[in-house]
Amino acid sequence: MRIHPLVVDGLITAAQTTVAVLLGREAVAQGWTALDAPAWVLVALANLPTFLRNRAPVTVCLLVHAVAVVYVSRGDWPVVNSFGPMLAFYTVASLRPARTTAACAALMTAVWIYAGLVTDGSSMASVVAQSVAYPVVLWWFGHTARRTADLTRQLRAEQAERARREVAEERVRIARELHDVVAHHMAVINVQAGLARFVFSSDARTAREALDTIAGSSGEALAELRRMLGLLRADGVQGAADGAPAPGLDQLADMVERVRAGGVPVDLRITGEPRPLPPGVQLCLYRVVQEALTNVLKHAPGAHATVQLAYRAGEMTLSVHDDGKGVNPARKQERGGHGLIGMRERAKLYGGTIVVGPRSEGGFGVHLTLPTSVPAARRGDAVAE
Repeated sequence: MRIHPLVVDGLITAAQTTVAVLLGREAVAQGWTALDAPAWVLVALANLPTFLRNRAPVTVCLLVHAVAVVYVSRGDWPVVNSFGPMLAFYTVASLRPARTTAACAALMTAVWIYAGLVTDGSSMASVVAQSVAYPVVLWWFGHTARRTADLTRQLRAEQAERARREVAEERVRIARELHDVVAHHMAVINVQAGLARFVFSSDARTAREALDTIAGSSGEALAELRRMLGLLRADGVQGAADGAPAPGLDQLADMVERVRAGGVPVDLRITGEPRPLPPGVQLCLYRVVQEALTNVLKHAPGAHATVQLAYRAGEMTLSVHDDGKGVNPARKQERGGHGLIGMRERAKLYGGTIVVGPRSEGGFGVHLTLPTSVPAARRGDAVAE
């Protein structure tokens, strides 16, 4: 439980005042005259205002030092009222800039020397040494406290900024996943719905097949959305909710079949020796293929697409290209599309390289290379068009 700062200040002031009162009662035993009523009033005025030292440090410092001057001028024991001025000066050193602290240090030194001059039997060498040593030590402690407070505030600000950045990155990730899920399946559903409407009266079998494809695509879209919502509710733990794993390369053929059913001829070629891959790498490859084929469905109707996936030593390469007119990436981004941005972000996340853009021989192509032999994330990235 955190104690309120005013409570802390009150406790410190009470403890300090109690010590001053106990010392005042020992004045006679130490060879000084007993404190009278005015002296006790000055003791109170030199200690109780320190309760407000954090709100008005300079004002409190000036006040208690002025009271201390009056107190020692009366010939009373100086030690009784020494703690209030020292605490007030420490507060100035911990809260105010060096110039203000230096002025208050000079004031404390002057008051200390003055007390030595007006007190009989004082050793001025000792008084001068103390008048320099105490302000220096208190200044150092105050400066350390101030620096610690500044570092604490800076750390909290950095933590808050990091939290905001992580929230923004998570929102981008969620938006990218939603785009990948919705855009692909809706593109297939849109094409199949148009086909079913066109042949509804003339070709019942084709219409039924189109409706079956719509049902399958919509069901898969809902399943992926449920999976994503389950991950969010479980703080990002995969397999929450219905336990469905993230899409991987084992589902690549099914996704290609859906695109074929949408009216785009697709060739799937896999070379190299298949091997287990990290789930994140598989999801990245799956999503890039999904986005690339979705773009063919939406922007290159009638084109033929080819997906080439190669297992290589220490890396995976993926190429998706078509022979249609393609899509201008800059124009697509101007319309607010997130697909190409998502592909770049995925490549960057796993330390891969991706090249997207129109091909010299015609059509549009995507070429992705992902490292798999070493931790890929944040290793470096390159994105080109």
